[in-house]
Amino acid sequence: MARPTASSVVTFVSVLGLGLGWAVLALLKADPTVLPPPWQVFGIAVEEARSGELWHHLGSTLARVAAAFVLAMSVGTALGLWLGRSVTAHRWADPWVIVFLNLPALMIIVLCYLWIGLTEVAAITAVAINKTAMVLVNVREGVRTLDQSLDEMAQVYRLTPWERFRHVVLPQLAPHISTAARNGVAVIWKIVLVVEFLGRSNGIGFQIHLYFQLFETGYVLAYALTFVAVMLAVEFILIQPIEARAARWRRATG
Repeated sequence: MARPTASSVVTFVSVLGLGLGWAVLALLKADPTVLPPPWQVFGIAVEEARSGELWHHLGSTLARVAAAFVLAMSVGTALGLWLGRSVTAHRWADPWVIVFLNLPALMIIVLCYLWIGLTEVAAITAVAINKTAMVLVNVREGVRTLDQSLDEMAQVYRLTPWERFRHVVLPQLAPHISTAARNGVAVIWKIVLVVEFLGRSNGIGFQIHLYFQLFETGYVLAYALTFVAVMLAVEFILIQPIEARAARWRRATG
């Protein structure tokens, strides 16, 4: 059996301390409608899971997160490669990149709903637009730092475009793409909740909106913390191992 690492022990103690602090504050407040204790919120989450409501809304939110993430990463990476390589394209597009970086997320969401309608396409488009510019900038800056001598060496050895991209460009861009992906997950799931809060009929954001109107703090916390737990699981089980593997691959191929 594998022994727990120091990092996992620290994480466990940190989460335990947060739970104990929450329980103490809830007991001092003595008003469960304002701050219910952890065990009450856990009980609500269990009941919602048993009824199937939690899984239905969680699945809807995760599907939107995945779709928006793939769209933003694909479009942002392609545009970043183009603008990083082409001085002319960068000159023309840079003002628009700055505009999209600074547009408020709420404004983009509202405009997408007004222009496209209260549809799934509008919701995913709004989230993807909010993230694409950030991915673009990360990849563009990575392209600008590429080692030109390696590019020249690839030309000497007559590598195909795909071979050049895989063995020369991609290993150098891996840290920038990894940063964009990590930040993307963190930003996208927050924006998805706002999108659902404003204009969807399912999802974690919709449920938070519903129970906010009913002033059911326990249900709001149950849905919110369940989704936070899922995002933490994605971080530790999926993203961090992929990052570690990408780093090993970069050292091996770079």
